[in-house]
Amino acid sequence: MNKKEGIKAVSPIIDTVVLQSVHSIRPFAAAKRKIILVAGARPNFMKIAPLMTMMTKEPLLNPLLVHTGQHYDKKMSGLFFQQLGIPDPEVNLGVGSGSHAQQTAAIMNGFEPVLLQHRPAAVLVVGDVNSTIACGLVAVKLGITLIHVEAGLRSFDRTMPEEINRVLTDAISDMLFCSEQSGMDNLRREGVSCEKTFLVGNVMIDNLLRHRENARSSNILDELRLSERSYVLVTLHRPANVDDSKTLTGIMGVLEDICHDMPVVFPVHPRTRARLQELQIPVHNSRLMLLDPVGYLEFLKLMSSARLVLTDSGGVQEETTILRVPCLTLRDNTERPVTLDLGSNRLVGTEPDRIRHAYRELLDRAESTTRIPPLWDGRAAERIVAIIRKRLGEAGC
Repeated sequence: MNKKEGIKAVSPIIDTVVLQSVHSIRPFAAAKRKIILVAGARPNFMKIAPLMTMMTKEPLLNPLLVHTGQHYDKKMSGLFFQQLGIPDPEVNLGVGSGSHAQQTAAIMNGFEPVLLQHRPAAVLVVGDVNSTIACGLVAVKLGITLIHVEAGLRSFDRTMPEEINRVLTDAISDMLFCSEQSGMDNLRREGVSCEKTFLVGNVMIDNLLRHRENARSSNILDELRLSERSYVLVTLHRPANVDDSKTLTGIMGVLEDICHDMPVVFPVHPRTRARLQELQIPVHNSRLMLLDPVGYLEFLKLMSSARLVLTDSGGVQEETTILRVPCLTLRDNTERPVTLDLGSNRLVGTEPDRIRHAYRELLDRAESTTRIPPLWDGRAAERIVAIIRKRLGEAGC
């Protein structure tokens, strides 16, 4: 039996253990079937999509989608809903941008009336953005059960706003669904009851596997006059990387150096583009392609066809693992350690010479690892919804 077959053989056993453990969960306090799912930023959309698909198939569940409007650009929001097959949100808070405090407060102010109107049995939040903690706080203060999908991930770097959001959301959640074993281990160390935690797999990978074939038909490579494995793909948006002039200038210099070997495709996050303009960082090489944000299918095509990827995104670290595309992460830490363990991802920091050295080493490698983490099999949403359905059923709904 090869390693891939071994993972498949283990999955049904783990599924059985997960579903059997549901019997030990206390029932929902509210005897209602409506569940509000919250999406705020682009990574949320990819995690919400498979959950919405599964919940709409369950006669016991009545999912209601709320979009906070944290990402409001059409390419960062509306197009993703269309391509991922997510129905239009029943509620859009339209909070827009602002400081962390302003945005979090605006989301809380807008979300509370929604909960008072709909009185859901539970609120489901995903990931680690401001919408996650803001809506979670409102829910628990109203006595509504809070479900956190992608719980337990830790970078152990409290300077990251996302880390604060993760820790706080996990601390107040009633059900915590983990994508990898490190999440379960972290929650156990933090004293979270094992009755609340479930290792279910990765809903973002559910979404990738579902849309992979559709992405292959994208013509974005033709539009950019690129061929497969002939370019480097870059994503960059974290404040630590884009707000500091020295760091951003150094990274951009590395990208221009890489252009001597092959083109660099860089869909630029609005935050990053604003910083490039404010700092007046010039781009001298025409092979450094600064694109507007692209749709999910287009990005999936770019990612799956790249020679390698440079990123500071947690989700991209996971996706490249499944796509077997080598990944260099421009950070000194990651909340996805399983990608390091499997060898699909490498932390290289932001020091230019270190990035260049790692890039040169990676060019000599072929494909990334063929191993995938346990339960990253496209069935995470199925497991999550089964657990929620069982809990509601035990409540006598």
